[in-house]
Amino acid sequence: MPDSAPRTRPPGMLKVGTIAGSDVLVSSSWFLVAGLIAIIVAPVVDQAQPGLGAWKYVAGVAFAVILYLSVLLHEASHAIAARHFGFPVSSITLHFLGGMTAIEGEARKPRQEFFIAVVGPLTSIAVGAIALGLRPLTPEGLLLMAVEGLAGANLLVGVLNLVPGLPLDGGRVLKSLVWRLTGSPHRGTIVAGWGGRLTAAAVLFWPAFQEPVLGTEPDILDFVLAFVIAAFLWSGSTAAMASARLRSRLPHLVARQLARRTLAVPSDLPLAEAVRRAHDAQAGSIVTVTASGLPEGIVSEAAVQATPEERRPWVAVSTVSRSLEDGLRLPADLAGEELVMAISRTPAAEYLLVEPDGSVVGVLTTADVDRAFRESGH
Repeated sequence: MPDSAPRTRPPGMLKVGTIAGSDVLVSSSWFLVAGLIAIIVAPVVDQAQPGLGAWKYVAGVAFAVILYLSVLLHEASHAIAARHFGFPVSSITLHFLGGMTAIEGEARKPRQEFFIAVVGPLTSIAVGAIALGLRPLTPEGLLLMAVEGLAGANLLVGVLNLVPGLPLDGGRVLKSLVWRLTGSPHRGTIVAGWGGRLTAAAVLFWPAFQEPVLGTEPDILDFVLAFVIAAFLWSGSTAAMASARLRSRLPHLVARQLARRTLAVPSDLPLAEAVRRAHDAQAGSIVTVTASGLPEGIVSEAAVQATPEERRPWVAVSTVSRSLEDGLRLPADLAGEELVMAISRTPAAEYLLVEPDGSVVGVLTTADVDRAFRESGH
């Protein structure tokens, strides 16, 4: 579905294109990592193609671009898989530590979670395997250096992303497996979140074991990278666990159970009379209807309270009502995350709940939803 308005971008993001209907954004931090890659790769470029001088840094930046194009393929595969299962994807962002695909909504089945997650690492491994296969056919020099670097980086990214801990793709794979075994996505997220925390601890202490394992003494860059990656994994896994605890309360939100009794009145009825009738009928909301009885507006509770009582006999109820535009009519059977998503798509204070045949069930207020959500946590 095309967007009705241009998407807003966070500050520091540059749009470079679109893939499968999703904006491709580059974070300003990417330019920092491109420069860092250029400095690290420069000595290798010198060995592969001596005599380039300052152009070796340009070659390093070109390698960074090629490397991040493979990261883009990894993220695009997530986006395509998500769209296959009916989930909108707003953007793909390339940043300091790789990439991120903004998928709207959560998987409804373990199978969806598994395939959306696993396709990214498999794409990276496939790119690495293809590059590895091209190595014997590639001439010496910069091209061979790029092919070898692309093979090594993608195979490493693919394998490491399968580590079973959130926020890595392997964490989502683990979540889907636990979900499948227990029937609980919440439990799957908690298990995968602890996997992410254990992975973060392992990464943090890796430099201490680097020399015995690899035979190379760690330098300051190794410690800095270990700290940054560990912090990223720890914060990501912790956020996922906190989100899971909140989402576990969502199933308690059922629109029909939160519906307020509604009184239907003509739109030209004086507000004072409409309020009196609602009070007598013990209705918690008022809906304006056409001459044929079709709902056309929801009276705003806030607007009624803001209208002085002495003015209410002279004000038509339609002046404090909101027209029933798209998004303000919701199925009465909405529940859980689907209810929250429906509300977030069209922010309002009140919504009209209807049956499949269009008959009115009642009015849902965001205040009641918020209250029910808070009470479900106790």
